[in-house]
Amino acid sequence: MITSDTVRFARVVELRFPLPMAPSASYCIIGAGPSGLCTAKHALAFDRNATVKVFEQSNQIGGLWAYTEQTGKDSNGLDITCMYANLRTNLVKHGMGYPDYPIDEQATTFVTISDVIKQLEGYVDKFQLKQVIHFQHQVVRVARNFGTNQWDVMVKDLVNNRYDVHQFDFVLVCNGHYSSPIVPSFPGQDVFRGRQLHSKDYRRSESYRHERVLVVGGGHSGVDIAPDVAMYADKVVLSHRCKVPVHTGDRVIQKPEVLRLTETGAKFADGTEDHFDAVIYCTGYRYSVPFLSVDCGVSLHDNAISPLYYHCISIHQPTLAFIGLPFNACLMLMMDLQARFCLRFFSGQRTLPTRREMLDAWQKDQDERKQRGLTGKLTHMLAGDLQQRYYDDLARIAGIESLKPVLAKMHADCINTKNEDVNFRNFEYRIIDDETFAKVKIPPKSLSSSTA
Repeated sequence: MITSDTVRFARVVELRFPLPMAPSASYCIIGAGPSGLCTAKHALAFDRNATVKVFEQSNQIGGLWAYTEQTGKDSNGLDITCMYANLRTNLVKHGMGYPDYPIDEQATTFVTISDVIKQLEGYVDKFQLKQVIHFQHQVVRVARNFGTNQWDVMVKDLVNNRYDVHQFDFVLVCNGHYSSPIVPSFPGQDVFRGRQLHSKDYRRSESYRHERVLVVGGGHSGVDIAPDVAMYADKVVLSHRCKVPVHTGDRVIQKPEVLRLTETGAKFADGTEDHFDAVIYCTGYRYSVPFLSVDCGVSLHDNAISPLYYHCISIHQPTLAFIGLPFNACLMLMMDLQARFCLRFFSGQRTLPTRREMLDAWQKDQDERKQRGLTGKLTHMLAGDLQQRYYDDLARIAGIESLKPVLAKMHADCINTKNEDVNFRNFEYRIIDDETFAKVKIPPKSLSSSTA
């Protein structure tokens, strides 16, 4: 596993630019979620003679959008992570599709988990991607082969319990943000008699009928799950560190940080205590790339991966890329743009800058982020005006089409509305032109069901 301490010992070989191309390039894509799917599509489109292999450790596409009632471990002993059954997205649908395969125009602005997986399945069918996806194949090691100037990728065939080593010219990591859950540590967790689970294992609010539930975390998942579980629970308390109350509706009580758990409940920083049957940790995830060897030229420290050219390409080993690291973005559209950006260079259609130029660009971005307070876990956040600028920079450098400004504007408005109104999903957004959109509030009864 890469860390900031071990990466400095990595063996880094200066590559000449443009990147060396084999007669028929080979691409390893890790993960068949939204980022992996569009990356595979573009790899096939940019280089029709390419060999493209997508390794997916589960038995289906979609990543965390692939809903299952199962929790904990799957049949192969791997962690199961997916969204919950009643989820409706907290982002406008316009950012949830791809440029060449948008979400259904008839769908409401805030689509359900079933809408998203249906869209992804349609995308796979349209571009015939199933033929390049290897299900139940787990990437366990990615290492640079300095003899062949390629990547040695060790893959475990989970069904047959067999390991194979493949060689690729390019590796694109598309394993998402949500593979390694964060569970905070509190005194008393070992004595609490009720259930404790991370939000990755939350499925249905009906499972908490007549219970008293503590939800920990004031981020997106906590603010969404607390009112959802409140539909059936007798009492729901949301504990968070936010300086002001978050918008969760009237049925959720808000408390400051948890000091400790007791056998039957929790004590809070304001001196109060309450009884609970279950604790749900909505405390986020860490980036996780345990399969990368130290010679990959990047480090993972404080939930940030560096140094990367425009949050994508490994500067020290520029045949390795990451798709989907930035957040606070037009989700799938951003992933698609990143994939097109990387593959313009990997396919030989564009020449990368020198290593020094890429390091300078990375350092400039880091300096600005430090001034804005966007360091550590916020390193990959596209805050404020950084979002559209990022899209335009990728497009300009690679000579590809950017995302229309209206998309980032709708995204920003949606986030602002979410912070002010628990019923933000009652709004419908419609694009008027490349710069402007319309926003109308719809009565709740007019909206389609949110159940998956």
